[in-house]
Amino acid sequence: MIGRYIPEFLRHAPVPGVRGFAVLAGLEASLRGLLVSVWPLVIYDALGDAGAVSLLYFIAGLIALGYGLMVPWISRFIPRRWVYSLGIGFYLAGPGLAIIGGPLATPAAMLLTGLGTVTIFITTNAYIMDYIARHELGRSETLRLFYSAVSWAIGPVAGVAMWKLWAPLPFLLAMVAAAGLGAVFWFLRLGNGRLITRARAPAPNPLAYLGRFFRQPMLIAGWLFAVLRSSGWWVYVVYLPIFCVEAGLGDQIASLAFSVSNALLLAAPVMLRWMQRRGLRRAMRQAFAAAAAAFLLAGLGAVWPAMAIAGLFLGAIFLVMLDSFGGLPFLMAVRPSERTEMSAVYSSYRDVSGILTPGVAWLVLLGARRSRSDQPA
Repeated sequence: MIGRYIPEFLRHAPVPGVRGFAVLAGLEASLRGLLVSVWPLVIYDALGDAGAVSLLYFIAGLIALGYGLMVPWISRFIPRRWVYSLGIGFYLAGPGLAIIGGPLATPAAMLLTGLGTVTIFITTNAYIMDYIARHELGRSETLRLFYSAVSWAIGPVAGVAMWKLWAPLPFLLAMVAAAGLGAVFWFLRLGNGRLITRARAPAPNPLAYLGRFFRQPMLIAGWLFAVLRSSGWWVYVVYLPIFCVEAGLGDQIASLAFSVSNALLLAAPVMLRWMQRRGLRRAMRQAFAAAAAAFLLAGLGAVWPAMAIAGLFLGAIFLVMLDSFGGLPFLMAVRPSERTEMSAVYSSYRDVSGILTPGVAWLVLLGARRSRSDQPA
C-alpha cells in the first residue's frame, strides 16, 4: 500500500538516454563557457607575460595527460559514479581557489578545473557508450552540442564582463553550475554503467591498454582528428585574447568573437544533416581543409591585426562543424569491453594538444624575445 504513494521517479530510476546526457552537457558547458575566456586573462594578469602563460599551459597539459591515463586504473578501485563525483569536486575546488587569486593559487585553480574536465569527459564517454546505441551516437553528439550552444555563446562574453565588474563573480557562478551538474548526475542514477563485473584479475598497469589502442587504426585516426581540431581551439581560445590585449584591441573583442562563433552550435542538427548527405569521411576532409585555410589567413595578423581575428573566427566556424561530428569515428570504433580504457586514451587529445600548442607557442615567443634582445638599441 505504501508503494502506491511513492513517486514514480523515486521507485524506478529514470532510464538514461540521449536527452539526459544532453542536459549534463549543457550544465557543464555553462561552467566551462563562463570561464573559457576568463582563464587566459586571469593567468596573463597573474603572470604578466605571454611566454609564462604558454609555459604554464604546457606544464598543466603534461599533468592532465598523466592523470587522464590513470583514470581507468582509478576506476577499478573506485566506482565510476564516485570518479564522476571527483570531477565535480575538482570543478568546485578550481574556481574556489581562483577567487583567492595570486601567482600561485590562480595557476593551481586552472589546473584543478582542467582535471575536472578530464575526469568528466572520460566518465561521460564511458556512460554514453554504455547507454546509447551505436546508431544513436550521431544524434546524441548533436543534441549535446545543441544543449550547450547557449552557454558557449553567452558564457565567454558574460564571463569577462562579470570578471571586470567583480573578479570573483564568474567563479562563484561556475561553482553553482558545478553543484547543479552533480545534482542532475545523481538524479539520473547512472551508477557504474551497465557492463560492470567484479574484477577477476589484478588491475593492469595504467599504460597497458595503450598497446591495444595502437593496434586499432580507426581509434588512432579518430584520436588524431580530435588532436588537430583541439589544437585549433587552443590557438583561438588562449592566444587570441592575449593577442588582442598586446595589439591594443582590448580584452572584449576575443570573447565576443568566441561567443558569436559558438552560437553556431545551435545549427548542430543542420551540420549533422550536411555531414550525412556527404558521408562522414568527405565531410571531415572538407571541414579540415577549410579550417586550415582560414588559420593560414590569420597569419597575416602580423601585418594587420584585424586579419588575425577574421581568420581565426572563420576557422572557428569549421571547428564547430568538426565538433558536431568529428568524434564519431572514435565512438563508433570502440569495443564494448574497452569503453573506460579507450575513453581515457581518447580524452588525452585535450592534453596532447594542450602540450603541443602552448609548447610551440612558448618556443616561438622565446625566440622572438631573444631576437629583440639581440637587436642593437
